Amino acid sequence: MQTPSYILSLINNKCPRCKKGDLFISNKAYAIKNGKNVKMHEKCPVCGQPTEIEVGFYYGTSYVSYALTVAFSGFSFALWFFTIGFNLEDNRIFWWLSLNALVLILLMPPIMRISRSLWISWFVKYDPNWEKNQPKHVERIVPEQMNNW
Repeated sequence: MQTPSYILSLINNKCPRCKKGDLFISNKAYAIKNGKNVKMHEKCPVCGQPTEIEVGFYYGTSYVSYALTVAFSGFSFALWFFTIGFNLEDNRIFWWLSLNALVLILLMPPIMRISRSLWISWFVKYDPNWEKNQPKHVERIVPEQMNNW
């Protein structure tokens, strides 16, 4: 059996343990109404892997999102530099800044979702025998404290 692609499972927001189940309840990154784009399944619908490993687990995704936006900005800067260029005598840099900011605002929902997928994939590894093995018991969850922040 072929191992599913790590990159494709990140982009498609799949469970890192089985790479089949959806992490998010809605498959639409831009379903912003009522926060549906950020609501995650409590457990993977396919393999049962908990998505909330500990209280406040996804706070670390802010660093991942920051790194992704810096990488995107660096890429767009290089692309602009080599295609259009910058000059101190005109305002092309402000056009790049404005366009880059607008694109980053529009890409915020997918970047947030990919950041969460990437973050959980660093803590939950792919298990080729996920059908036979039960997910590891999460010891750091205190049910009384869930959603208490």
